[in-house]
Amino acid sequence: MVTNLKFLALLITLLIVLASCSKQSPELTKIKFMAGYKPQANLPFVAAYVAKEKGYFLEEGLDVEILHSTGSHLKLLLAREVDITTAAAASVIKRRSSPGVPISSIMLFGQKGQQAFITLKDSNIKNISDWEGSIFGYKISLPAEYLAMLNTNNLDRTKIQEVQVGFDPRILTERKVHILSVFKSNEPNLIKKLGYDVNIWDPDDYGVPTLGLTYITLDETIAQRSDILESFNIAILRSIDFILNNRDEAIEIVILYAPKSDKEHQRFMLEREIEQSTSQAVELNGFGWSEKEKWQSLHNFLLEYKSINNPVDINLVYTNQFLGKFIESDNKTILDRIGLGKN
Repeated sequence: MVTNLKFLALLITLLIVLASCSKQSPELTKIKFMAGYKPQANLPFVAAYVAKEKGYFLEEGLDVEILHSTGSHLKLLLAREVDITTAAAASVIKRRSSPGVPISSIMLFGQKGQQAFITLKDSNIKNISDWEGSIFGYKISLPAEYLAMLNTNNLDRTKIQEVQVGFDPRILTERKVHILSVFKSNEPNLIKKLGYDVNIWDPDDYGVPTLGLTYITLDETIAQRSDILESFNIAILRSIDFILNNRDEAIEIVILYAPKSDKEHQRFMLEREIEQSTSQAVELNGFGWSEKEKWQSLHNFLLEYKSINNPVDINLVYTNQFLGKFIESDNKTILDRIGLGKN
């Protein structure tokens, strides 16, 4: 009788241990996400910050390490040292064109491009025709958008002095240049904080095809680890929903990653990038959607202005496959599942 009781007690203990083990969380999949610049409120960066801090990645079975680039993010992606990073849509096309780098966009944040040009409001430049006779400052290379605006407005480029100026916007307030190439969500506010009002010249207003920031990964990751990318995008789309409805808290999360930054400037950056993230395609299909026609127009524009030397099959440049997949349990798309799908 005593032996039977001992055996029963041992059996019960074993069952309790087995039950406890079965309730343990499955092993998380580790991936590395690298933001393409320093910590700040670019929407693709904020989406990753929020997804990590709110636990959305963990809930999708992911242990995501967030890194920040010093300019080597694409190189690290190609070396398979990071899994997902950020890039401008034009950069994706350029890289795909030559030397045929095998990367694709898996979510498009910027339905409009980041590039703009600014002049001081108190300058003599009131119309685009006033650009002639001025000094134009650009960061590293001449933007194709600038060349297109000159062309469509029949301006004489030889009458504009073009100067490489780097990244310090004070070159404009010091009157060393009259027109400055900028990112719409950044320098206009920095100049304003210095006490100067500016006029913003947006290429999109002049019919120039533009697209903004994307998440990118390798073709082989899309082919071999699609389940990971789907889980990542679900978490990010949940994060976008949170950001849109809780902007103050989203900024507080940004400050966790950029503690020495100006909170109000980060707010400006986030608000501008949210504005640029919408389009008719997004309204119809949900956040992050890519339109083939827009990618093709951007490609043709880059080819025309010799930003790329070889044409690219645009179908290789982006995919929407991780935005519209059906979730078998409730027959809803990922977007519908989190309330960002079409009505």
